[in-house]
Amino acid sequence: MESDMDKLEYLQAVVKKALRLYPAGPLSGPREFSEDCVVGGYHVPKRTRLIVNLWKMQRDPRVWSDPLEFRPERFLTTHKDIDVKGQHFELLPFGGGRRLCPGVTFGLQMTQLVLASLLQAFDISTPGNASVDMTESPGLTNIKATPLEIMVKPRLSFSLYDQLCEF
Repeated sequence: MESDMDKLEYLQAVVKKALRLYPAGPLSGPREFSEDCVVGGYHVPKRTRLIVNLWKMQRDPRVWSDPLEFRPERFLTTHKDIDVKGQHFELLPFGGGRRLCPGVTFGLQMTQLVLASLLQAFDISTPGNASVDMTESPGLTNIKATPLEIMVKPRLSFSLYDQLCEF
């Protein structure tokens, strides 16, 4: 299944979209300017500390049309070439530059593998097909304000799972 991961373009788009709307950490780690510089017309003195609001930046309506809508398709069309590995400043869930998270590749691979495995093995729904409340609670990490309640139903009969485990 791991070898097929590159073929699952829509799944990759869903992961990018989730990381854009809901980065694990809404704020970047602090950075300190090593020299005086000008940013956006503003003088920034040496030793100024900067914390980037990734949550706000990744929802900027000047970059993302309808930024609060969950539309993974945009990563298959208009934003296809944008990756999450720190090369595109409009999407930095793992940071960027020399301070890019060292686990970015592993994190992406595991997220995609687990998501693909769950979607392949189970039908997932909410009780009464209720919509999911994606309201977030404030804090240093991105946590849903209300618990997620889902129902998971195996796609195969239990006897087939037993046979698969024997191999």
